[in-house]
Amino acid sequence: MIRGRGLERRFGAKRVLRGLDLDVARGAFVVVTGANGSGKTTLLRLVAGLAAPTAGELAVDADRAELGYLGHEPLVYRELTALENLALYARLYRVPESRERIGMLLERFGLWDVRNERSGTYSRGMLQRLALCRALLHDPTLLLLDEPFSGLDAEGAELLDRELLERRGHATFLVATHDPVRLSPLATGAVPL
Repeated sequence: MIRGRGLERRFGAKRVLRGLDLDVARGAFVVVTGANGSGKTTLLRLVAGLAAPTAGELAVDADRAELGYLGHEPLVYRELTALENLALYARLYRVPESRERIGMLLERFGLWDVRNERSGTYSRGMLQRLALCRALLHDPTLLLLDEPFSGLDAEGAELLDRELLERRGHATFLVATHDPVRLSPLATGAVPL
């Protein structure tokens, strides 16, 4: 599903990725590890099409509509409620039966009771849960998750563990993390940077 050869990415004189080869098969769960500044986020941004490699070749066998991306920023509108945010994304992705899907995700991630509150009033963990709902809303076949456990409390982390376990095998995952041990039971491969 993802094939990269000799991938490089520079930011001025600074080279973040250096000649990286990457193969991610459909249905795989690949964990990307490395120190801060090693290029984990950059790699996910390249695969998502949010940046272009400086050198090398990258092929991703998925349309944009099949891609779910969770970055460091939640990518939600803070002046909108959780319901309004997800309804907006549902329209953009043409999600069938969107009201039911939105309700199910908000309930599953423990946000149903605050669904009508502006997301700008949410804690960091609540924003992360909403961002996960946004990334999963259209049932993507390729999930690119950058530190998905960031900001989550124990309950939120357990919810995410369950969600990843249920989706494993039904989607392809590329997950950047500082905690590869947590994801090792799900992982089919690793990319150390």
